[in-house]
Amino acid sequence: MHQIRVLIIDDSATVRQILQRELARDPEILVVGAAADPYVAREMVVSHKPHVLTLDVEMPRMDGITFLRKLMQHHPLPVVMVSSLTPRGGELAMEAHACGAVEVLCKPGTAYSIGDMAQDLIQAIKAASRADVQRLSRTLPPPKRLNTAMTRTTNQVVAIGSSTGGTQALDYILRAMPATAPGIVVVQHMPEHFTKSFADRLNDLCLMTVKEAEDGDSIVPGRVLIARGNYHLVVGRSGAQYQVRVKDGPLVTRHRPSVNVLFRSVARSVGRNAVGVMLTGMGADGAEGMKAMKDAGARNIAQDEASCVVFGMPKEAIAAGAVDTVVPLSDIAQTILRLAETTH
Repeated sequence: MHQIRVLIIDDSATVRQILQRELARDPEILVVGAAADPYVAREMVVSHKPHVLTLDVEMPRMDGITFLRKLMQHHPLPVVMVSSLTPRGGELAMEAHACGAVEVLCKPGTAYSIGDMAQDLIQAIKAASRADVQRLSRTLPPPKRLNTAMTRTTNQVVAIGSSTGGTQALDYILRAMPATAPGIVVVQHMPEHFTKSFADRLNDLCLMTVKEAEDGDSIVPGRVLIARGNYHLVVGRSGAQYQVRVKDGPLVTRHRPSVNVLFRSVARSVGRNAVGVMLTGMGADGAEGMKAMKDAGARNIAQDEASCVVFGMPKEAIAAGAVDTVVPLSDIAQTILRLAETTH
């Protein structure tokens, strides 16, 4: 059996010990070493040849973000960042994604709670091992602002699902959107406390208004609502307007928020006035919900394999017969606008 070789980088000896113990429980993972700081890690990357790194953000001598930048420039490897549960941690998480981290996870408040995040970390490591980090660091042409004069879009809803590699893909798509684009709802698999920083960062970059979704928010042209980490996002109708509900509830397809939950609600409440988009990500979350959208008359887009960091979620949606068109990341914004104009 092929094992995923993992190098742990954390300045806490306790955290290193707990992570080594917890990761060793999974037969698909082999911990090849643990480093107290990036200087030691640099030598171990060369000598131990890991497939994936777990990297703490705040460390002495050199912080994790600086090391990540150097690593992606000189020796690109899939990296899972581990950041503290603070507003500052959320900002650093966004910076880590921008620098090429495949996943960013929350570090619990105490070292002895690290075991509680072990299952999430194991899944993140497996996703990272399948990621094309060259694609993460490959330069796309700058997103071109689309000035399409939108017509008949007041009642349109664009629903987007994404996971591994999705933060970069969403950044690219949303920066291309005009201020008059149809209302957009997004589920990006991301921990609680990080989604607000993500939304705030996109809001600074985009012509559309981007915010973390709050219960009762209306879906209107020019607005993007990002699902809050650890809560499901559901679309409903109130009179002539579409609104979102932010709900607790069990994990669905192993996720909360779940793309399936969002897409199924869009199928029920929006039907043929919707456009669905499935972006890069590991697993099958969203395939069933996207099929329900298609059956309800929506038009659906999947990101193509060549531009995905992980071609899991789009592949499953295509296999489910849920997708109308498959396009590269660079063409998705234009395709959304074209379908929104013809979906009514």
